[in-house]
Amino acid sequence: MPASTSVSTLSYADDDISATWDQRVDSWEEVSQSPAFKRLAREVLADARPTQADRVVDLGCGTGLLSLALAPLVSTVVAVDASPAMLGRLLENAHGEGITNLETCAADLRSLPLPDESVTLAVSNYAFHHLDGAGKELALSEVRRVLVPGGRLVICDMMFELSLRAHDLSVIGSKLRLLARRGPAGLVRIARNGARILARRWEHPAAVTTWEHMLVARHFHSAQVRLLEHEAGLAFATRPAVPGEKRVQHAADRFDTSRI
Repeated sequence: MPASTSVSTLSYADDDISATWDQRVDSWEEVSQSPAFKRLAREVLADARPTQADRVVDLGCGTGLLSLALAPLVSTVVAVDASPAMLGRLLENAHGEGITNLETCAADLRSLPLPDESVTLAVSNYAFHHLDGAGKELALSEVRRVLVPGGRLVICDMMFELSLRAHDLSVIGSKLRLLARRGPAGLVRIARNGARILARRWEHPAAVTTWEHMLVARHFHSAQVRLLEHEAGLAFATRPAVPGEKRVQHAADRFDTSRI
């Protein structure tokens, strides 16, 4: 299947959001190629364990950090993003790397234009924090719908909340210090972010416990959520092979802590 573009109607279309991200293609590609983001991508691939039989959907794919890494390892990749410009850059990158088993789809994660039980693996990197709580729940329901029974879900995202919990305070403090070191421009950024928070227009990261609860509520099986570096975290779950079977692992049996 040649690399191609499939554009679908956004059921929850927000032209302002699409236009905003269309203007950020170059800056986002620079971020996605940073050493930190490449490390996060490796974590996603390690937990996903892709095989040549996998049919993959990359949710909020951006310019293709995960899609381009997965394509040589799997059968097909459908790269989904709300920004046509991001998808255009992804296709340029795919053509440049000689990738022929990838197609792009302009769509909202809350309403995926994919058939039921059509993919075996769903991945996402730093996209879900752009959805509010209800939006995350809708997107997870859509992921469960398109996954085959036994299909895997791996999501890397910001995993903290604006709270007084120790981890959250540590993440917020580190972000403030980083911005402050940038001088006047950083202080302006802090002020703008503060205004966005007060206006309820800031991003919507969720804590590890919230992710665990959402995955259970959306009827996923064996949910595993762990913290990575800085504010990042990673969630893994499967669509139950047996209807009604679901479980959340306790922290003690979740992961080898030497990997964190």
